[in-house]
Amino acid sequence: MSKTKVLFIGGTGTISSAIVRKLSQNASWEIWILNRGNKNERIPLNVHQIVCDISNEEDARQRLAGMEFDVVSEFIGFTPDQVQRDYRLFKDKTKQYIYISSASAYNKPAASYVITEGTTLANPYWEYSRNKIECENFLLKMYREEGFPVTIVRPSHTYDERNVPLGVHGKKGFYQVIKRMLDNKPVIIQGDGTSLWTLTFNEDFATGFIGLMGNRHAIGEAFQITGDETLSWNQIYQTIVDALGVKLNAYHVASDYLSACGDKYGFDFTGSLTGDKSVSVVFDNSKLKRLVPDMKTTIPFNRGVRIALDYVMSHPECQVEDPEFDSWCDKVIKALEDSKRSV
Repeated sequence: MSKTKVLFIGGTGTISSAIVRKLSQNASWEIWILNRGNKNERIPLNVHQIVCDISNEEDARQRLAGMEFDVVSEFIGFTPDQVQRDYRLFKDKTKQYIYISSASAYNKPAASYVITEGTTLANPYWEYSRNKIECENFLLKMYREEGFPVTIVRPSHTYDERNVPLGVHGKKGFYQVIKRMLDNKPVIIQGDGTSLWTLTFNEDFATGFIGLMGNRHAIGEAFQITGDETLSWNQIYQTIVDALGVKLNAYHVASDYLSACGDKYGFDFTGSLTGDKSVSVVFDNSKLKRLVPDMKTTIPFNRGVRIALDYVMSHPECQVEDPEFDSWCDKVIKALEDSKRSV
């Protein structure tokens, strides 16, 4: 019996690395990765690699000459021109093209806090999300008009062992917030911390994604893939400090205030908070589970965050400090405390 031949564009990121790793343990898959070859340590030994910058379309076309795939998965397509390029490259080379969009494309706040694939797509706050919507629209147009075999996947907040998910952090990632926790400094949480959020460990996400690969019922459809566990942001931060063995010194700040004070420093809180994380969302994944009944949360956040913290604290290269963000947090907190005294 022939193997199912798959190509991942990217393949070494937070989401895709878990999928590649899981597939590589199954002899029925023939796995190919197309990327620039910068993170080869994350690629299993039995995975084939095409070292190529796909933005050089002609070079990519030459390297893909004579090849066909059962599934092509695009993990690094962020703008319409990139998926239009993919359409030209793969329209005659694959039986299924899976595009990784984003749950941030959903209109927030929606008419209902329960999000389904039928929830309206709109995000006036975040260009990233608007571009994802345009990509979806183009690909579905090609499906309707030409039969291009697209499947849309919308992840929400997916993390792995190298990342601790947060609401508010600087341009260098999460670690400075972890350091503030360890130093017993106030940690900023957007709003009052009671809005609801869903976190998904990448290994759980991989189960849902793999179940859609080669599945004819997924062609022409969109699926959100998230875990089943919903937490408030206060619960998320409390779970992190519990794992660290310290106390939470929470400082709640309105998202609008954070945007006004942070965007000018390059912290895109208008997009990431107002357009996404500050709004309560609960995902109804029944559409996915009809096709992938094995999809469920096997790594809840209280376990996932310990996996991540164990990795981060034992790998110094993950401990990237951010003095600019640390100073900014202190300034915001001082400004608010001063304003309280002045009233």
